[in-house]
Amino acid sequence: MLTRRASLRAGIAALALTAAPFTPAAFAQDGAPIKIGEINSYTRMAAFTEPYRKGWELALEQINEAGGVKGRPLEVLSRDDTGDPATAIRIADELVNRDHVTLIFGTFLSNIGLAVSDFANQSQTLFIASEPLTDAIIWSKGNRYTYRLRPGTSMQASMLAEQAAKTDAVKWVTIAPNYAYGTDAVEAFKRELTKLKPEVEFVEEQWPALFKIDAGSTVRALEQAKPDGIFNVTFGGDLAKFVREGSLRGLFDDRVVVSLLSGEPEYLEPLGSEAPEGWIVTGYPGFDIDTPEHKAFADAYQAKWGEEPKTGSIVGYNSMMTIKTLLSEAPTLETEALLDTMEGLRVESPTGEFLYRPVDNQATMGAYVGKTGLVDGKPRMVDWHYAPGEDYLPSEADALTLRPDRQ
Repeated sequence: MLTRRASLRAGIAALALTAAPFTPAAFAQDGAPIKIGEINSYTRMAAFTEPYRKGWELALEQINEAGGVKGRPLEVLSRDDTGDPATAIRIADELVNRDHVTLIFGTFLSNIGLAVSDFANQSQTLFIASEPLTDAIIWSKGNRYTYRLRPGTSMQASMLAEQAAKTDAVKWVTIAPNYAYGTDAVEAFKRELTKLKPEVEFVEEQWPALFKIDAGSTVRALEQAKPDGIFNVTFGGDLAKFVREGSLRGLFDDRVVVSLLSGEPEYLEPLGSEAPEGWIVTGYPGFDIDTPEHKAFADAYQAKWGEEPKTGSIVGYNSMMTIKTLLSEAPTLETEALLDTMEGLRVESPTGEFLYRPVDNQATMGAYVGKTGLVDGKPRMVDWHYAPGEDYLPSEADALTLRPDRQ
C-alpha cells in the first residue's frame, strides 16, 4: 500500500512536469474554498448532533483561522437528513452532483450511514462516516469509498464484555433496539463474553422498536428471566423510560448492568436524579480528562460555546481534523488521490493519535469505559479508563474475511 501511494504521488508529479495544462484544479484555485458536504440527523437526534455540530464548527474555525489547507479555506455545506434514509440519499446526490463537494462526512443512525455509504460507492465519492456504529458499514457492506471514525458496536461491546467477564454474573439478558446497531451490539457482546467466560448463558432477549419501547412489558419480561446480568443497548428517550420503569420495579437491584453508550453526557445527564449508579458503561468523562491535547480542546470548546464538551463534540471535532489532515497530505483533491491518502492516515486529536486501517477502513479511535455515578449530585462517568481502539479490532487477516468486496 505504501508502494501504491508512492507510485501515485510520483505519477502525479511526473504529470505536472510534462502536461501542466491537464493538472487537476484541486489546489490551483488560490483562495477558493474547498467545499465539504456534511449530512446528519439534526432535528431527529438533536441531543447528540448539536454537540457534534459544535465540535466540527470549532475545528473548522481553528483550521480556517490558521490559514486553511494549502492556502484555501474549508467550507462545509451542512444538511439535515431528518432521520430518513431516502432524504439522506437525495441530499448526498445534491451535494455531489450540484454543489460539487470534494467529499461527504457525517450521519448518525446506522441505517442512514449504510444508505449514504452505498451512495458513496455508486457515485465514487469519499464518505467519512463519523458516527454510525453498525459493523456492517466497514465489514459485510463495506466499500473502498467509506471510512468510519467512531469505534463501532463490536469494538465497544468487546470493551464492555471485558469488564463484564470480571463480575460474578452468569445468567444474562439483553435489551436492544431492533435495527442494525442493536442487533450488531448484542451479537458482539454475546460472542466476546462467551469467549472470555464460557459458562455464561443468555436467557432472554428484548427487541423494542427504536424510540417506541413499551418499558413496562419489557422490564417484566427481563425480570421474569431472573438474570444475574443485564446488557442494555437502548439510548435517548428509550433509555430514560427503561431506567425509570426498571428502577420502579427493582430490576437493577443486586444485578450487574452493562450498558452501551450510557456514560455519554448526551444520554446520562438528562436522567438527572433518576440516573443509575454503578452501571458499567462506555461514554465520555469530559473535563476529567487531563491530557494536554484534550485540555486544549475542552478549554477552546467551553470558551466558544459556554458549556462542557460531550461525546458528539469529540466526534465532530475529530471528523474535521481527519478532513484537515487528509487534505493537507493529499497531492490533489481527486477522489483516487484522497482514497490513497486515507489508507493508514494518522490523525492527531484530543483523544490521542489514531489511524485509519487500510484493511477495513476503520479508525483506531478508542472509547472511555467506566461506571455511572453521582458527583456533586449530578450524573457523571466515574472510575473510567481509555480503551485504545486497536486493542478491540480483529486482526487484519480476520478483518479481510469480513469484507466480501476484498475477497
